[in-house]
Amino acid sequence: MYTIGQVSRMFRLPISTLRYYDKEGLFPGLQRISGVRKFNDTELERLRVIECLKRSGLEIKDIKQFMQWCEQGSSTYALRYEFFQKQQKIMEAELEQMQRTISMIRYKCWYYEQAMKDSSEDHIQDMLPDKLPKQVQALYDHAQGK
Repeated sequence: MYTIGQVSRMFRLPISTLRYYDKEGLFPGLQRISGVRKFNDTELERLRVIECLKRSGLEIKDIKQFMQWCEQGSSTYALRYEFFQKQQKIMEAELEQMQRTISMIRYKCWYYEQAMKDSSEDHIQDMLPDKLPKQVQALYDHAQGK
């Protein structure tokens, strides 16, 4: 069993956040001993899932719905599966956008490094849009969504 302070340190979360999650019903089996919240391994695992879902962009109301399905048992497996399938697609789309963004940043690093060597952007501009060095062209094309 862990105190709220111990869990706060383990997860690097403010105690107020843990209290809020509890108030929202995200820890339905949380025990209180003399008014002190006591977290067990089940709550820690729930918290890992909650934090994962938060990082994926979900709001507490959606996380709460998922946790309610968990409490309802095996009859909600399909709902939970669909829930994670949907979130996976969203995260994969965000990841692809981030990968295109990093490609653009890498391309621009090359661009300005080349411009500094040449003391001009003219040579680079002459290579656009499709006469860049092979690796740089791949970055440029990926950043453009090609």
